[in-house]
Amino acid sequence: METGSVLKLLVFDCDGVLFDSQEANRAYYNAICQALGREPLTEEEFRVVHMQTAENSVRYLFRHHPELIDKALAYQKTLNYENFIHLMKPEPGIRELIADIRPPVKTAISTNRTTTMGRLLEIFDYEKLFDLVVTALVSPKPKPHPEALKMILDHFQVKPEETLYVGDTAIDYELTKSLGVPLVAFKNPDLNAQYHVKSFQELHKLLKEHFHV
Repeated sequence: METGSVLKLLVFDCDGVLFDSQEANRAYYNAICQALGREPLTEEEFRVVHMQTAENSVRYLFRHHPELIDKALAYQKTLNYENFIHLMKPEPGIRELIADIRPPVKTAISTNRTTTMGRLLEIFDYEKLFDLVVTALVSPKPKPHPEALKMILDHFQVKPEETLYVGDTAIDYELTKSLGVPLVAFKNPDLNAQYHVKSFQELHKLLKEHFHV
């Protein structure tokens, strides 16, 4: 996206962008491991599951114990993520950013979260901040498959070059690259992206200086 381009849509990832959810996710998956008699997550495993859907994460964690996968998935479905939400930390500045740009800019979320996303928005009172939320329940093919983001573009009838996606992982890079949507890397200076920011305050400044919103 060129400086001075018209921005019509701003799409956010959830984990690692809207929320610092590392400790909540770590505790959640360690609880599943403990219940099934498995050792806690390694750092490498945590980096993988932090980007995946819950089901894919459980399958990955028990990849060396295939006989436990069904049992682990069944336990995961009974484990209430709400017990871990107190460990999530919302990133400051999102309300101010969205209040300033919306309208005319539309806002959306594209996330590999499933059943937990709606409750998160409710608990943190984020429901009115976003015009559309697409989870891995709505889009059967999770990121980095482009289906969810394509659904958002089609919904608002905007072009990729009229959009910015705010993400933090290689999955977000693969997703945006496949559709030609410019990526803003959030708190990840090593991620290949058109723009890099460390906070929503920096993103706010970027939007004002480059896109005049």
